[in-house]
Amino acid sequence: MKRVAFLIALTLSLSVSDGQVTDATKAQEVISIANSHDFGTIRHGRPVTYSFEFTNTGKEAFKIENVSASCGCTTPEWSKELVAPGASSSITVGYNAASEGKFEKSVTIFYNSGKTKTIYIKGEVGKPMASVPVNTSVQLLKQTNNKD
Repeated sequence: MKRVAFLIALTLSLSVSDGQVTDATKAQEVISIANSHDFGTIRHGRPVTYSFEFTNTGKEAFKIENVSASCGCTTPEWSKELVAPGASSSITVGYNAASEGKFEKSVTIFYNSGKTKTIYIKGEVGKPMASVPVNTSVQLLKQTNNKD
């Protein structure tokens, strides 16, 4: 019976300490940024971009070390400058819209020597426009005008 009570107490203490680590980790996050952007329906073959604005909510300046997209169809751009406490900056994310259909892509931000934050873009690329048929009326007008 003492062993069972000991195991229960040990399990409870471990679960409480795990919660404390999680809370401490959340408290240390210094980048405040929207988690996602929905482009809605976009035209096939027309690249789109969105600028994710973020704020340094920490007490020290930090630098975005890298921003990595989940695939080559998504291109992030960001400032290499330090972001002071309370200051804002942005990460611009582009999507090339070359493939028809729904998409959801992740972009991971690396900052403060090993910390990461993942943001997402999503939307739907419409069907490609059908090629326009040749306007035969224009040819007829050209022939008529050349006879004069």
